[in-house]
Amino acid sequence: MTTLEVTSLTSSPLPIKRLPLSLILSVVAIVFFLVALIWPAALATHDPSALNLADALHAPSFGYWFGTDEAGRDLYSRVIFGARESLFIGLGATVVSLSLALILGSLAALSGRFVSGTVNRVVEVLFAFPTLLLALLLVALMGPSALTLVLAVGVGTAPGYARIIRGQILTAKGSGYVEAAVALGHSRSKILRQHIFPNAVRPLVAIMTLSVGQSIVWASSLSFLGLGVAPPSSEWGALLDAGRLYLTQAWWLTVIPGLVIVIVALAATTVGKHIQAALEKGEK
Repeated sequence: MTTLEVTSLTSSPLPIKRLPLSLILSVVAIVFFLVALIWPAALATHDPSALNLADALHAPSFGYWFGTDEAGRDLYSRVIFGARESLFIGLGATVVSLSLALILGSLAALSGRFVSGTVNRVVEVLFAFPTLLLALLLVALMGPSALTLVLAVGVGTAPGYARIIRGQILTAKGSGYVEAAVALGHSRSKILRQHIFPNAVRPLVAIMTLSVGQSIVWASSLSFLGLGVAPPSSEWGALLDAGRLYLTQAWWLTVIPGLVIVIVALAATTVGKHIQAALEKGEK
């Protein structure tokens, strides 16, 4: 190899696309909380249920990273163990929301005029019905629990996603590749299975990550209002609800769980937006 060839190789390295710092931090945060979901004991520093009245309302320190609550329980460990219930609610509500949205959106886009019109009216009613009132109704019927939050948040957020799915299916129905499949004599079921549904469902990958963060925020808000999981649960919304009684003397009981909720929601949203951008770039 000549000197000129070596120089050209060293002076023009292969371009490496760097990942945005926000995406890296978001992935790190998601991995951290997934570990907390699967194996919380690996991250916790104390027994989350251990009472220590001598250290009640202890401010954040090296011994207690997030401080302690009114019973002397380590707040950091309670946040870590609360990740399982909080993420379960977020993921469960997302599954309920997207499943219901897929059914409603498909019926609205693919059914006849009567069924389509009926489904559209149902979606509009659900869209106009406040999630908080729906949660109150479900709490009155089922009692406050994690399952109630999953159903309330899932049903409450489904109409918006149903409209997105309906629009995606209608766009796919009018595309050139579907018209070509019809011209070739493909059956309706084959066109739906191979062309319409795969292209309409693809955006759900990005929507799912966005929905998880939104569901966690909604569920925590309902728990903060006393409509969700009740104390002494360490679910993040329940921690907020318990900490508001000591807001003037122990700010960390409310501020730190609130920051954790914000971090998880922002991380899920950031990852979802990058997935959506990658999918759109791939389609082009």
